[in-house]
Amino acid sequence: MLEIRIHGRGGQGSAVAVQILAAAAFEEGYYGRAFIAVGGGERRGAPVFAFCKIDKEKIREQTKIANPDVLIVQDVTLLDAVNVFDGLKPDGIVLMNTEKSPEELGISGINIKTVPASRIAAEIIGAPITNTTMLGAFSAVANIISIDSIKKVIKARFPGSRGEKNAEAAQKTYDFIRGKT
Repeated sequence: MLEIRIHGRGGQGSAVAVQILAAAAFEEGYYGRAFIAVGGGERRGAPVFAFCKIDKEKIREQTKIANPDVLIVQDVTLLDAVNVFDGLKPDGIVLMNTEKSPEELGISGINIKTVPASRIAAEIIGAPITNTTMLGAFSAVANIISIDSIKKVIKARFPGSRGEKNAEAAQKTYDFIRGKT
């Protein structure tokens, strides 16, 4: 089972991101389970934890993910608010929305990929909302869900130009991670 934990803030779309991820898993022939927990009260800006489990077998449990394979950090300021790396598996991957390198952040000993997701989202979508943008980066590193499935679900979730722009932003972060930009 692949376990993904997303750290974000209320209003950044973490719940939507795990729902898209679970639906994209289904597109690839997997089972997906998505759910969310609020860490600081249900308000905009409060720390939010969203979870997605992906497996070839039906997933019955809906428990918080204590030992994720992949961490997605949508807001770098959470490094000062919560221990985002808590429980990360030794071979786990971290995707962090920031223009800074891990060295500039003072992070070492962790497989971390930094992504300028806020900038990409602002350029393409018109707002620095990074939930769908970070899913493109996830597709590039996890090698379990294709970028085409991610984009298909994004377009179904957000019909019209909103979906097109979000899918384009996901593709751009995918390409960024893959070294195509």
